[in-house]
Amino acid sequence: MRRRVGTSLYAGLLFTVLGVIAWASGQPFVFPSLGPTAFVLAFEGHSDRTGPIRIVGSHLIGGVAGLLAWSLLGGQVAITATPPPLSTAGLGLAASATVSIMLTSWAMIATDAVHPPACATTLIVSLGLLSTPRQVTIIVVAVALLVGVNAAGERVVERVDPGDTLTPT
Repeated sequence: MRRRVGTSLYAGLLFTVLGVIAWASGQPFVFPSLGPTAFVLAFEGHSDRTGPIRIVGSHLIGGVAGLLAWSLLGGQVAITATPPPLSTAGLGLAASATVSIMLTSWAMIATDAVHPPACATTLIVSLGLLSTPRQVTIIVVAVALLVGVNAAGERVVERVDPGDTLTPT
C-alpha cells in the first residue's frame, strides 16, 4: 500500500512542476507520453531505466523521428479527427506513424536509450499533434525538466532519509 501511495504522489509531484510551467507559459510542457515517463521515474527510482541520458535521449529520438516522418509523409495534417476511409490524409498519417515507430525503435536500440514512452512521443509528433520544431524542442525540454526535478527530489529524499525508507517507491 505504501509503495502505491508513494509512487502515485511522487509521480503527481513530478508532473505538477511541468503543469505549472505549461499553465504559466501557455506552451505544451504537458503531453501524453510524459505521464508514463513520470511513472517510470517514480516507480523504478534508481534503476537502469531511469538514467537521464536514456530518458531524455529517447524522447529526443522520438521527437526527431516523428518530425521527420510527419514532414515527409504526414501531409501537414493532424489527426485531430479520424480521416475519411481510404483518404490520402489518412494514408499519409498512417505511413508517418509507422515510419516514426520504426525509426524510433531502431535508434533507441542502436544508442542504448530504450525508454518505451518515447514511442508515444514519436506518435504524438508523427500524427501532427505537436509537429513543429519548436514544439519538439519543448517536448525535449519538458522531459529534461522532469528528469531534473526527479534528480533533485531523489537528493532531498536521500538527505532526509539516508536509510532509503522514505523513497517514493
